[in-house]
Amino acid sequence: MTNAACWCEAQKYLVGGVNSPVRSFRAVGGRPFFVDHGRGPYLWDVEGKRYLDYVCSWGAQILGHRHPHILKAARKALGRGTTFGTPTPRETALAKEISRAVPSMQQVRFVSSGTEAAMSAIRLARGATGRNKVIKFEGAYHGHSDALLTKAGSGMVTLGIPSSPGVPASVTEHTITVPFNDPEAAERAVHKHRADLACLLAEPVMANVGVIPPEEGFLAFLRKITRRAKALLIFDEVITGFRVAWGGAQALYQVEPDLTLLGKVIGGGFPVGAYGGSKKLMRHVAPLGPVYQAGTLSGHPVAMAAGLAALEILKQPKTYEKLEEKGRRLREGLVYDCWRRQIPAVAQQVGSLLTLFFSEKPVRNAGDARAADSRRYSGYFQRMLRKGIYLPPSAFEAWFVSAAHGDKELESTLSAHRAALKGL
Repeated sequence: MTNAACWCEAQKYLVGGVNSPVRSFRAVGGRPFFVDHGRGPYLWDVEGKRYLDYVCSWGAQILGHRHPHILKAARKALGRGTTFGTPTPRETALAKEISRAVPSMQQVRFVSSGTEAAMSAIRLARGATGRNKVIKFEGAYHGHSDALLTKAGSGMVTLGIPSSPGVPASVTEHTITVPFNDPEAAERAVHKHRADLACLLAEPVMANVGVIPPEEGFLAFLRKITRRAKALLIFDEVITGFRVAWGGAQALYQVEPDLTLLGKVIGGGFPVGAYGGSKKLMRHVAPLGPVYQAGTLSGHPVAMAAGLAALEILKQPKTYEKLEEKGRRLREGLVYDCWRRQIPAVAQQVGSLLTLFFSEKPVRNAGDARAADSRRYSGYFQRMLRKGIYLPPSAFEAWFVSAAHGDKELESTLSAHRAALKGL
């Protein structure tokens, strides 16, 4: 089948032709291509065209597509059965590996998605503190649970949706939103609501409205003010966990939260999510405590095996130094060529995460991200796609560099970038 035929058929049976809104290409124009297979840093569509992939399943494929070690582990697990609905040793093994890498997660509960992890952690925070209110940051996306769909990022900002119909106002009345990298606003919100504040939920590096690093001391300040208010600090590391460093952003910035959310990388390409914290805090969760959460496919045996295999590779020496270097080279090349063409642009990078913003100034928060030239990005995206470079189909998403991206791939990306800037 051709991409056009696949798109026509998909729209008959799938809502908008897709199973996640940003895949529809509505923010960048045109229609999506349909993937036949992937290998290493590349995807091939149903027509046989090859693309250098900087979406990487939205960060999950940190080692590239079809890594042999992960495939071997998944096949071995699959040979034992698909799912059992009862414990397996691999759940414990992966939880143990995570706890060693992320010391704040003394105990872990696996779920099937990042959305579930965020929803469950909020429930735990409320149950443990006896309080109701949640502070989050504008432009942060913590999944599509009702209480967190206020001024969210990812597909919400891509499609210009500030919140979602179908979410009663009563559900979000306990959610307070403040700008990222604004310590004064965060402190005011914490002080105002401290009597009923259950938690402050943050992406330590914002990555769902483009990559926005925390300014120096900001995360430590959040730790200070939440501790003072006796509220919990939750880090959403679904994207940054095992992506920006071994141990995640909390290891990189040396700030320890009360609860951590994980996903993406820890499933080795299979659906997974997790939340965890101290034993004292996690004992509030059923079956030990009254905060209920359950899932038929939680701790899926194939996902556990694939996640373990991925972490075995990632903890090898210099893995993250090499990923950081690739991200740095790409960032510097992107910005230099924009400067030569006198095109206002900044590229913001943390480890192997980066975003190119067509902006005249650094992007500190969601407002700055929205002020960047998204129309210019749309034209740039289409030019890069024609050159065989697949970037996120939204100006408000992170680019993901994988371990499979080598010197040849980085050079071909920058070559396509130079060509795409002409006449932009």
